[in-house]
Amino acid sequence: MSLYKTAKAIVSVIFFPLYRIRVIGKDNIPDQGPVIICSNHISNLDPPVVGITSPRDISFMAKGELFERPLLGTLLNAIRAFPVKRGGTDRYALRQGLDILKDGNVLGLFPEGTRSKTGTVGKPLAGAGFFALRSNAVIVPCAIIGSYKPGRRLTVIYGKPMDMETHRSAKTAAKDAAEAIMEEIQNLIDYSQHASLDK
Repeated sequence: MSLYKTAKAIVSVIFFPLYRIRVIGKDNIPDQGPVIICSNHISNLDPPVVGITSPRDISFMAKGELFERPLLGTLLNAIRAFPVKRGGTDRYALRQGLDILKDGNVLGLFPEGTRSKTGTVGKPLAGAGFFALRSNAVIVPCAIIGSYKPGRRLTVIYGKPMDMETHRSAKTAAKDAAEAIMEEIQNLIDYSQHASLDK
């Protein structure tokens, strides 16, 4: 068993009962081919939670500071995360992300770039739009809903793949494409609240 699958199994055993994780829509993630999973960001635990609820292995782009924390850094490395420098253009991280997609694998992104302190969806950076427009990957929006309090329900919803071809053909700006992705994530959150899925 690979280090990724071992880490996934261990984290699953702990997290699923601890946070009463419920997964909705994971069949919306294609079985093969390049995929970008874009999620809202409410906790430093979001990467492992998306990692254990996705049927496919994911390589995450995560802020470099997280890798400086001993336990979290080890966990992020185990689940194939790679660091990105904030505050500027990290060309190495961008190239690494594109290579992951070029090889037909799954890239995990948090378009907001930082955690939301209020739990509400914030404005995205251009990064998610860049990857969506510069690749032929399928974009799957994801919403994490809950408080990460032990014993409380945490819901992870994977939405239907987005059609980005219109944006690619129109040469949409990366920031606008990222905002379209965040809108789909917000729609998933709104749906969960309407359907009371966070209970």
